[in-house]
Amino acid sequence: MKTQWRALVVLFLITQTALWAEDISPSEKVRVEQLIQRVEQLKDAKFVRNGSEYDAKTAAKFLKGKFDSNDSKIKTAQDFIEIAATKSSTSGKPYLIRYANGQEITSSAFFLAELKSIEQASDKPPRPNILLIITDDQGYGDLACHGNPSVKTPNIDALAAESVRLTNFHVSPTCAPTRCALMTGRHEFRSGVTHTINERERMALSATTFPQLLQQAGYATGIFGKWHLGDEAAYQPNRRGFSEVFIHGAGGIGQSYAGSCGDAPGNSYFHPAVRHNGTFVKTTKYCTDAFFEQALTWIESRKGQGPFYAHISTNAPHAPLDCLPEYEAKYAHLNDPQRAKFYGMITNIDDNIGKLRAKMQEWDIERETLLIFMTDNGGTVGVQEFNVGMRGSKVTPWEGGTRVPCFLRLGDQFPAGERSQLTAHIDLFPTLAGLAGATIPSEVAAKLEGRDLLPVLKSAETSWQNRTLVTHVGRWEKGKVAAAKHANCSVRDERFTLVSAGKMPSWQLFDLKSDPGQVTDVREKFPADAARLEQEYDVWWDSIQSDLVNEDVVPAAENAFKTLYRQQFPNE
Repeated sequence: MKTQWRALVVLFLITQTALWAEDISPSEKVRVEQLIQRVEQLKDAKFVRNGSEYDAKTAAKFLKGKFDSNDSKIKTAQDFIEIAATKSSTSGKPYLIRYANGQEITSSAFFLAELKSIEQASDKPPRPNILLIITDDQGYGDLACHGNPSVKTPNIDALAAESVRLTNFHVSPTCAPTRCALMTGRHEFRSGVTHTINERERMALSATTFPQLLQQAGYATGIFGKWHLGDEAAYQPNRRGFSEVFIHGAGGIGQSYAGSCGDAPGNSYFHPAVRHNGTFVKTTKYCTDAFFEQALTWIESRKGQGPFYAHISTNAPHAPLDCLPEYEAKYAHLNDPQRAKFYGMITNIDDNIGKLRAKMQEWDIERETLLIFMTDNGGTVGVQEFNVGMRGSKVTPWEGGTRVPCFLRLGDQFPAGERSQLTAHIDLFPTLAGLAGATIPSEVAAKLEGRDLLPVLKSAETSWQNRTLVTHVGRWEKGKVAAAKHANCSVRDERFTLVSAGKMPSWQLFDLKSDPGQVTDVREKFPADAARLEQEYDVWWDSIQSDLVNEDVVPAAENAFKTLYRQQFPNE
């Protein structure tokens, strides 16, 4: 009986000792380590103990020792401050932080202020990686999940099912304009982009891009594929916010136009020469495969080095319809070579998105990465088969020219589902800057036309103030800006769109709530709404005139990429 009693006493003492010696929680230990790091990072300051001064590294080593020797007593960062980091255990004198200007504060005051800063920072959600995929000439109807009966897009469909789906998301009616508006958060005309060639594709050097702000906030930034906002050195992405650059020239592989806009000579969708950080590399892959592979290589190299922004901008499925034979063969049953190639190029993109998501899961970064899929303008080849009932296509001011898919997924932070609010490419600038914790300078913020989408991403029920969006196809003849005022343009709000599809003012009003296919002109039924939108358009048109900085530019003597390619390969 006595033996059993002794055993129980011993067991009790062991249990109590184990409870007393329980380790500090991982999160509190991290905070203690952060407090010690704050001391180690002090510049022009000394740690004062018992009247003697110590440099930052010596002080940090001392505090680490105090923590280790008192680890059984320290359960929180607050305990660390009170037990180990406030005063000498022998003399009772407080520890001090003494700055170069002679100012002193107690270590207790220093650590309490730093702990508050650490706690406030930990309350903020971690800054996500951002990965944006934008395809070329793929319309809203060119996805199986949107009802297309022929194209196969299982990976994009799966992403859509898990994402916020902006079902009323609009871009510009052609590629360079959309890319400019996306980068700047403003209508493309405000940065001089009124065409896709003739030096009018160049984004004004005065424009600020959101990748520039992300860079300043500590993001690594990379672009893979199509740029199309200027091929001359000053306009290239390495000067506009990207540290990693892997691109073709012009608006498409192999293109060449008068002036600076053109790709490497003789380039092809198969094994293209791509400019990588200032040097051409001759790839051995199909273009889309090469862009995704390079992006994945770069993303993998960034693991553990802070957040990144990756911009994967495919030139496919833009014409020429150069498709891998094995993908074209998937659609041989359509008996339509054009659609077979077009859909084959889309399915190749889809396969690459599947591979990318598999790698994100393998690297355990999917939950912390905002993945965005969108396209750059309305449909082309596929619209004759399926266009979701919309009127128009690329290079038109109709819904079919500007409404495109946009899916956003950030782990489980945003509830998946449709969002019907009127949104646009210009909204991604403030949204991504906000998620990245980037500071938007006041002079840039004052000019932004986009809205932060975060409230919409968080809830489909978010109240969204009515807004006006202007579309203009541009592409007028040189010197004929004034004559083009009403040529292929539209102005819309949540309910109505006012469209002028001719060269002269020929406004038609459509009620998009009851007539999404834009069949019936209701201008006579709603004259006040037509007048209101026309007035808003007139004010907008007058406001952009001083921004059209590329209209009178003298074209360069030769394509910039052609010149650079010949310098690198003089014997070809």
